[in-house]
Amino acid sequence: MIKEIIKRTIPEFLLSFYHYSLSLMGALWYRFPSREIVVIGITGTSGKSTVVNLTNGIFKEAGFKTASMSSVKFTIRDKEYENKLKMTMPGRMKVQRFLRQAVKADCKYVILEVSSEGIRQHRHKFINFEVVVFTNLSPEHIEAHGGFDNYERAKLSLFKENRNIHIINKDDKNAKDFLDILAKQKIEFGIDDKNLLPNHLNLLGEFNVYNAITAIRIATSQGISLDVCRESLEKAKGIPGRMEIIINQPFTVIVDYAHTPDQLEKVYQSLGGKRKICVLGSCGGGRDKWKRPVLGKIADQYCDKIIITNEDPYDEDPMEIINQVAGDIPVEKILDRRLAIRKAIGLAEPNDVVIITGKGSEPWMCVRRSKKIPWSDREIVKENLPNKQIAH
Repeated sequence: MIKEIIKRTIPEFLLSFYHYSLSLMGALWYRFPSREIVVIGITGTSGKSTVVNLTNGIFKEAGFKTASMSSVKFTIRDKEYENKLKMTMPGRMKVQRFLRQAVKADCKYVILEVSSEGIRQHRHKFINFEVVVFTNLSPEHIEAHGGFDNYERAKLSLFKENRNIHIINKDDKNAKDFLDILAKQKIEFGIDDKNLLPNHLNLLGEFNVYNAITAIRIATSQGISLDVCRESLEKAKGIPGRMEIIINQPFTVIVDYAHTPDQLEKVYQSLGGKRKICVLGSCGGGRDKWKRPVLGKIADQYCDKIIITNEDPYDEDPMEIINQVAGDIPVEKILDRRLAIRKAIGLAEPNDVVIITGKGSEPWMCVRRSKKIPWSDREIVKENLPNKQIAH
């Protein structure tokens, strides 16, 4: 509540100066750690966390000491910490502190997920990126940025400020804007590079093929062989809450973070099964209200049974959000997300697919007055699976 009042009352240029000053202070306090390590930054709407994870795995397979930061977890060498901040790119000097910790741990590489909000608040400033990567772009955070063009400009600024190695998804409709920026080296990739992959990739969906190709292009830019890339990817199992299969017999239950129209459609398109039973998260309160009815229509197009439930309402009325997602399509509305998950699993028959989207591995549900309630879609699924096989 206090944060929202501050945002509404303090001029934007003062907020921007405040965030910029914090980044500068962090760099000074931690002695510009990015000058002592190779930093790889990954930005885009979708796939960032998975690309960070896959890239980190390949570098470790190649024998390098690494650190990584994503919306899912932080890693420094063999230590892993769940990201419980509900922030992709933490503020208040935390990124600079993390870089210094990676340097102290004798890491050669650090792989960072770089969000548009992090860029907007200058959290990427004073970090020397050796490699910057563009995965894809679709409408997201539009209201926070004041339009799609501003959202794209935030992503582009990362490339304009770091002109060493640019790795760009040429298949994205916005790729030209990124390719037009000067760099010492430009590396393009696309779905036609799938011949680089191992024979068997343990990740669902064409979007994960893109993620794997992206990781390969990052690794080969640093001299890692294709053989090492393939060996690592053959062992890759994805990350919690990203197309994570909780059980696969007698029916399948999957938890995924998808919360944009593009992400949701790609998830649904990647699934087979006799029927799709979809528990649809209803968008965070106060953010990107335009996409609520769009998500509902996509679910209506692909799902046999739709349950719309609560997600992160913040200070909005959660039932009103659910109604906006539902529109006039035939759905079941269950405000209690735990009950919604239980109902979906109870409806499942052999060979059905239950897909629960919107939160992935997030550890909190955010409600009124900035209160955070401990949460786990994955654990709630497991609680409602008596005598059923949990996937490993």
